Amino acid sequence: MSDFSPEWLDLREAADARARNAGVANAVAARFALRGDLRILDLGAGTGANLRATSALLPERQTWTLVDHDPALLDVAKAKLIKWSDRHEEAGETLQLEKGRLRITVAFKTADLARDTQMLLDEKPQLVTASAFFDLTSEDYIRTLAKAVAAVGASFYATLTYNGLQKWTPHRPADNQMTAAFQRHQMRDKGFGPAAGPLAGSHLVDQFRINGHVVVEGDSPWRLERNDRMLIDELIRGHAVAVTESGGVDAKSVVGWVNVTRTAAFVGHTDVFAAPP
Repeated sequence: MSDFSPEWLDLREAADARARNAGVANAVAARFALRGDLRILDLGAGTGANLRATSALLPERQTWTLVDHDPALLDVAKAKLIKWSDRHEEAGETLQLEKGRLRITVAFKTADLARDTQMLLDEKPQLVTASAFFDLTSEDYIRTLAKAVAAVGASFYATLTYNGLQKWTPHRPADNQMTAAFQRHQMRDKGFGPAAGPLAGSHLVDQFRINGHVVVEGDSPWRLERNDRMLIDELIRGHAVAVTESGGVDAKSVVGWVNVTRTAAFVGHTDVFAAPP
């Protein structure tokens, strides 16, 4: 299972929804409470989980543009959104959804975000959002994005940005060594230049404040228990692959770490909402 496979995104969706910071979400809802409609740009949209989780915070009429580099993920997003909605209608390349009180128009775009983000912002979205995305991007990308979002007067909402905190139960002596090697892997180039990894949340806060936005931030950790066994197991496997690729931990130690049965896990994330004053 790859980091960006539909199966992985489906496995983590419920944990992501539980983890979202309620205070930050309330700030988003309050910001747009008096609006009747909103245009939203979703970066790295994957299978559409961010729309499903965020739409309830937003006005009754919403127009979303879901952007991802992988057209297969966007095809899955379309199918999942149809299933999620109460009623749907396809109009060319656009999907019209009804979900409770909400009337949502969705467009799907395949794009290389390392190259095409400014072009997407030229369409003047009023909210730019992403989930579990910015730790893959670089500090330069975040700096450029914050300046461009501010230039079009848009608000910004990023959820589930990995912040480097991890705790495994039961704890083992190799945990810290494995985490350090995993962090090194996280900061490799993921297509945007050297990745910000666990520093991404701090960079987002700093850059939006520099560009004059009012920023609200809060923790959104995964607190995984026995019922999340499949997700914990997949995290363990993913960490082992990343650590093996980054080096610094001998193969015997990696195998020993993987073979420990974990009953719980804590993985830190940060949510950030930034809005023009």
